[in-house]
Amino acid sequence: MPFKTLLANTTPKGRIVLGASAVGLLVVMFVMFKLASAPSYATMLTGLDPAETGKITAALDEKGVAYEIKNNGTALAVEKASVPQARIALAEKGLPGKGQPGFELFDKQKLGASDFQQKVTYQRALEGQIASTIQQVQGVSGAQVSLVLPEDQLFAEEQSPATAAVLLSGGSSSLDPSAVRGIASLVSSSVKGLKPQNVSITDGTGQLIWPTSESSAGNGGPVNKLTAQARYDAQLQGSLDAMLAQTLGPGKARVKVSSDLNVDQSTQDKLTYAKRGVPLKQTEETERLRGAGGGGGGAAGTASNLPAYAQAGGGGNSNYQRSSTQTDFGVDKTVTRTKVAAGEVNRLSVALVVDKSVPADQVAQLRTAVAGAAGINTQRGDTMSVSTVAFAKPAAAPKASPADGLLGYAKYAAAGLGVLGFLFFVFRHLRKRERESLGEPTWLSQIEAPTTLADLEAGRTRRMPAVAASMPGPSQTRLTAEQIADDDPERVAQQIRTWMQED
Repeated sequence: MPFKTLLANTTPKGRIVLGASAVGLLVVMFVMFKLASAPSYATMLTGLDPAETGKITAALDEKGVAYEIKNNGTALAVEKASVPQARIALAEKGLPGKGQPGFELFDKQKLGASDFQQKVTYQRALEGQIASTIQQVQGVSGAQVSLVLPEDQLFAEEQSPATAAVLLSGGSSSLDPSAVRGIASLVSSSVKGLKPQNVSITDGTGQLIWPTSESSAGNGGPVNKLTAQARYDAQLQGSLDAMLAQTLGPGKARVKVSSDLNVDQSTQDKLTYAKRGVPLKQTEETERLRGAGGGGGGAAGTASNLPAYAQAGGGGNSNYQRSSTQTDFGVDKTVTRTKVAAGEVNRLSVALVVDKSVPADQVAQLRTAVAGAAGINTQRGDTMSVSTVAFAKPAAAPKASPADGLLGYAKYAAAGLGVLGFLFFVFRHLRKRERESLGEPTWLSQIEAPTTLADLEAGRTRRMPAVAASMPGPSQTRLTAEQIADDDPERVAQQIRTWMQED
C-alpha cells in the first residue's frame, strides 16, 4: 500500500514527525469539535451593579437558565435559545433594578447652578442613596424612596415635619416585621428631623406594612397572619422538597404545605399558693402583779356574831406573773406573668405528590418520613395526603432557527476544511523531503569506459591502461560521498530510487 511504502521509506526522524503530526491532528479535531458543539451565548445585560449580580443569577438558577458572567461581574450572557425565558424570569423578580442615582449626581453638577437646583439635586441624591442602602437588606429586591424636606422656618411651631415614602418591589412575605422596623429606622436616621412614625413603607401589592396600629408601641407592628403563614409554609415546604430531592432525585416528588397559625400575642398570669403559711407578725404579752397582805377581822356588834361570817386573821405578800405569745400567719403565693409569643400552629395540612415511577414500598416510607419531618400531630387535627400520579415531562427546548442550523453546519465545514488543509501540507512536506537530492557525485562522470566492479575494487587497469593512467586520485567530494554511503546507506538508496523513477 502507498502509505505502508511511504512509512517504510521514511527515516526515523520523519516517522517521529509523522506521529507528532497525527497527534496534533487529533488535538485540533477535538478542539474544533468542542467549539462546534459548544452552546452559543448572547450578551443580554451589560453595565450591571455587582451587588445585583447575585440576585440575577439566583433568579436564573431558579428557572434553570444557563448563563455566563463576563467583564468581572458587570455583564451577563445566556444561551440564545433561552433569552426570552431569562427575560421573563428577571421581570418576575423586578431585576435588574433601575436604581435611583445617588450622590454621584454631584459629579455632573454644572457651574453656576442656583440654590434651588442644588437643593433639588441634594434631595434626589439623598433619595437614591437611601434606596440603594435599602436594597442591600436581605429579602428586598428593589426600592424607591421619596422624601419631603421642609424648609427651615423662623418659629418652631410653624415648622412642618419631614416625611418619607418607601416603595418595596414584590410582596412583603419574605420580610420579617423586625426587618421592616429596621428599614423605617434606617430611613429616619438618614434624614434630619425625620421620625420613624413619619415613614411610610408599602410593598409591591400596595399593602401598607409601616406604620401600623401597633408600631408606636415599639414592637414592630402586628404580625400579619397571612404573611406569617406564607413564610412558615414556604420554609417548611422548602426543607421537605430538599429532603425528597436528596432521596429520590429531582422531579420525583413535590410537597405542598398549608398551615393555620395563631399569631395573637397574649400575656398569661399564674398564681401559686404554698402548702404552709408564712409567719408575718409575732406579738409577746407579759402580765405581772405584786402587793402586801393585811390582818382579817369583823366589825364590833351583833353582826359579827352571826355564824355565816368566817373569822379569818393573818396577812402575807402576793406575786402574780403571766406571759403569752401571739403569731399572725400569712398566705404564701407566687405570681408568674408569661408573654406568649405568636406563631403557634393550630392546624397543619401536608399534601405529598409522588411520581408513578417511584415504587409503592418507597411511597409508604416517604409518607412516614415526611410526616415526621413536618411534625404531623393527629390529636391537633393535622392531616396528610399522599397521591401517586404521572409527572409531566419537562418542556422541550425551543427549536433552533434555520440561521442557527446554518451556523452549526458552517462550523463543521470549517473544521473539515481545516483538517484537510492540515493533511495536505503534512503530506506535501513529506513528499518534498523524500525527493530531496544529494547531488550527483563528480567521480561518476570521470569514468569514460565501463569497468567491472571487481577491477575497480582491486585497482587493476590491464584492460584500460589509458583510463587508469588518466584517472585522478580520489577527490574530497568522492571521499564525502563515500562517507555518506557508509554512514547512511538508506539515504543513498533512496536517492538512487528517485533517479530511477525520474528516468
